[in-house]
Amino acid sequence: QVQLAESGGGLVQPGGSLRLSCVGSGFSFSPYAMKWYRRDGKEREAVAGIIMASGSTNYVDSVKGRFTISRDRAKNTVFLQMNSLRPEDTAVYYCKAEVLRLGLLSDYWGQGTQVTVSS
Repeated sequence: QVQLAESGGGLVQPGGSLRLSCVGSGFSFSPYAMKWYRRDGKEREAVAGIIMASGSTNYVDSVKGRFTISRDRAKNTVFLQMNSLRPEDTAVYYCKAEVLRLGLLSDYWGQGTQVTVSS
């Protein structure tokens, strides 16, 4: 049974930093990609993603230059380093793993971790 466990959220002042972690376990096949999403109560937004084999990354425009996604491929773990945080970054952050097998993509989600940016 695949499980994703996020950690690292919390309360931080504007301009501060947080580092989120997402540890995956129970995979029969290694994830093709892992991604971070966030939901601020309105809608879910894709924040950053990484291809586990190549390390290729992508980001939503609003976090470019401030957030960095990285991975530990051997441990099926991804990180999200968040710097220069803004109040509008406040949201629940979710980790998603995408497993590609026989041409079919399966998604697995974590439970989320709250990030609050406020003075």
